[in-house]
Amino acid sequence: MTIKVVRPGLLVTVQDLGRHRYQKYGVVAGGAMDTGASRAANLLVGNEDSEAVLEITLTGTELFMEKDTLLAICGARMSVTAGGETLPLWRPVLVRAGMSVKFGACQSGCRSYLAVAGGLDVPEVMGSKSTYLRGAIGGYFGRALKSGDVLAAKAPSLLSERMEHALRLGWNGSVAVPLWHASHFAIADNLADPIIRAMTGTHYELFTETSRASLFSQSFQISAQSDRMGYRLEGTEKMTLAKPLELLSEAVANGTVQVPAGGEPIVLLADRQTTGGYLRIAQVATVDIPVFAQLKPGDRFRFERITQQEAEQLYLDSERDMRMLKAAIALKFNAANERDTR
Repeated sequence: MTIKVVRPGLLVTVQDLGRHRYQKYGVVAGGAMDTGASRAANLLVGNEDSEAVLEITLTGTELFMEKDTLLAICGARMSVTAGGETLPLWRPVLVRAGMSVKFGACQSGCRSYLAVAGGLDVPEVMGSKSTYLRGAIGGYFGRALKSGDVLAAKAPSLLSERMEHALRLGWNGSVAVPLWHASHFAIADNLADPIIRAMTGTHYELFTETSRASLFSQSFQISAQSDRMGYRLEGTEKMTLAKPLELLSEAVANGTVQVPAGGEPIVLLADRQTTGGYLRIAQVATVDIPVFAQLKPGDRFRFERITQQEAEQLYLDSERDMRMLKAAIALKFNAANERDTR
């Protein structure tokens, strides 16, 4: 199965869950910004959740399906069509050969993830297929996709084949879709003044009492100076230290909230550097990091303070939900296969 890029739109890259275990060598982890949407899209087409997907930013992308293609689109609430029919999000979709999948207006959110049965067939670089644009490694020749690029998919799994077979039974148009969906991870549906849960950081107590209070009380806006590396935040109150201090560079993580000299926090994200010398005022809970993937410059949010124990429980709950989704899909299509063969 192959996909031809007709129009890349604003930005489309190949991503998976990241390039881990190499940060000690200065290699950026990268990977999908919204890992919940990326993982769910893979599971919905019968893949392992770590397979490579397309990360599609905002709008304008058009992809031509040269063969019948089982795909799923999760993430931002976008208008997506194929052959004149609207493609539903958060469910498996079988698209006929010769159809173009077109991404139109983005109603909410910022990034969508398209997974195809088998996963995208691109070379691994240091254990990952993710594209790191600044380093020009991974993905499709280390760059964003362009018009005329052609992507291949690996052989589908047995589960993917069963899903495709079940969908073909009800096929009477350009696309075939089931009635059920898996929108539990649809962050883009709840972006009206969202709350981001965060723990206090290593250097939280070094800031003034006013700054500490305002971190969890004021509304922040995403600055135009934001990208996959990090989001700069603009608020009414800048973060100031109780007394001057300089630090040696230390390791940083996905969701680390740093405060540079100007006092405007920066939330480090997928393409973050491996170390940083700014003070760390907070750490975003893992479950809420994908929210930043769906926020755009100009969007607003608030931080809510939680404990490390609460953050750990939220993470465990989210992983349980992902396991339940995987088990439910396998059960549904294994049962369907048994009915068809009796």
